[in-house]
Amino acid sequence: MSEATIPPGAQAPIFYETDEHHHDAGGSTMLGFWLYLMSDCLIFAMLFAAYGVFGSSYAGGPQPHEIFELPLVALNTSMLLFSSITYGFAMLAMNDGKVRSVQGWLAITGLFGLAFLTIELYEFSNLIHEGFGPQRSAFLSSFFTLVGTHGLHVTFGLVWLVTLMVQVGTKGLIPANQRRLQCLSLFWHFLDVIWIGVFTFVYLLGVLR
Repeated sequence: MSEATIPPGAQAPIFYETDEHHHDAGGSTMLGFWLYLMSDCLIFAMLFAAYGVFGSSYAGGPQPHEIFELPLVALNTSMLLFSSITYGFAMLAMNDGKVRSVQGWLAITGLFGLAFLTIELYEFSNLIHEGFGPQRSAFLSSFFTLVGTHGLHVTFGLVWLVTLMVQVGTKGLIPANQRRLQCLSLFWHFLDVIWIGVFTFVYLLGVLR
């Protein structure tokens, strides 16, 4: 109906929303990140399932209790657990608006994460040097894939952490940076939970078999 045909005194039809609803800034960011974490859960669920199927296929090669060094893995686990605690301190400092403290705790978290990766690479190199690489058996293939995928996530997390340290240093604790810190916090604690599953299901149960 055109304006020329609208009867006198009648209101023209409205084809759009006039009442603008309030939307919190960055709300879609957290939703999108939760969806990403759920997709990551599916990836690790498939890797755990694959290890559950192939974890006992040794093909005449070594068994878990013959190659896993539980004290070394326990030390590595403590590195990641400590990094999760220090990241929690970084979030507390963020809530208090302390930029320097946030950067300091993030740096300590990064050092713990780097120590975790260093020990993991040492373990991998030792296994490969002894002839126990991923091509040796289905057990080792599934082991390297599961643990290596987790290590790759930790590497990405460290890159993200360093990037955030720079952003916080240059722009401070603006709302956007706080959302990014919260997203990385979810990601980092998620990796911590996944590793506890790896330690229990792969290493601990493997040694006890």
